[in-house]
Amino acid sequence: MKALVVEDDARTRSFIVSGLRQNSHVVDEADNGATGLDLALAGTYDVVIVDRMLPGCPGLDIIRTMRAQGIATPCLILSAVGAVDDRVEGLNAGADDYLVKPFAFSELLARLQALDRRPPLAQQLDRLGVADLEIDIAAHRVTRGDILIELTSHEFKLLEFLARRAGQVVTRTMLLEALWGFHFDPRTNIVDAHISRLRAKVDKGFDLELIRTVRGVGYVLQGAS
Repeated sequence: MKALVVEDDARTRSFIVSGLRQNSHVVDEADNGATGLDLALAGTYDVVIVDRMLPGCPGLDIIRTMRAQGIATPCLILSAVGAVDDRVEGLNAGADDYLVKPFAFSELLARLQALDRRPPLAQQLDRLGVADLEIDIAAHRVTRGDILIELTSHEFKLLEFLARRAGQVVTRTMLLEALWGFHFDPRTNIVDAHISRLRAKVDKGFDLELIRTVRGVGYVLQGAS
């Protein structure tokens, strides 16, 4: 795995870079956002690790610029701020994961390996379908029959996640980890709220309900019973 580490704190950067190299990974590093952005745009990496607060260019701006230029390299944010709103903001900026400081290197490495196992975008299906529901990933377009369904960015990601696992039960914890990047808190109802809004758009008014609740477990996107 070839990684880019953008971190202005010398001790943290050395800790990450040394650990990755000891695990046989190739690493480039930058101590400021401007240099990090240049490397991210010019290089080919398997993963980018970026601190949120950086001199020269904030971490979120690095990720936004990458995404705006069509660079889909997985990005993991490191940050001392870890409130739900902070994590959601990071993920909405285009990050794939979010790790709060201080952290154990073993967890960082496990998260990076999980990101590296994801199939490249070119290998992922760009069209998904369940019953009369069709999802065009590239066009960000969802239809049921002849009816166009308007979704927010997060609703679309949620539906895509369910559709790629159609017929499989997806737990709330899986959804939190994949789409919001934080561990399950029993008091958090963000998943249920998004599912409710998605269901109102995808299922309301149709004879067949596709998004189903599996009590005590999670949700499943399924056509025929």
